Amino acid sequence: MYAVVDIAGKQFKVAKDQYIYAPRMAGEAGANVSFDKVLLVDNNGTVEVGAPTVKGVKVSGKILEHVKGDKVLIFKKKRRKGYAKKNGHRQQFTKVQIESIG
Repeated sequence: MYAVVDIAGKQFKVAKDQYIYAPRMAGEAGANVSFDKVLLVDNNGTVEVGAPTVKGVKVSGKILEHVKGDKVLIFKKKRRKGYAKKNGHRQQFTKVQIESIG
């Protein structure tokens, strides 16, 4: 059984006991979260597609920790002009364990 869930504008295919790295969410480590924007549910071959969401289905999970992603470097350069600029950042993520779909 799996579901496609919309979390903060991004779609994730989730299954029970799976870990996902979603964009940073409010809440402490150990807190329970619920996602109600379920776009698709597959229950052993029976696929139910929402228009736009599936009614009465929620995905619940547990926040495990808040982490940072890998460093992304941004480098800008204009040749022969003496212009070079280097910048970077690390994206904030929340590690969530999916507990149940239903």
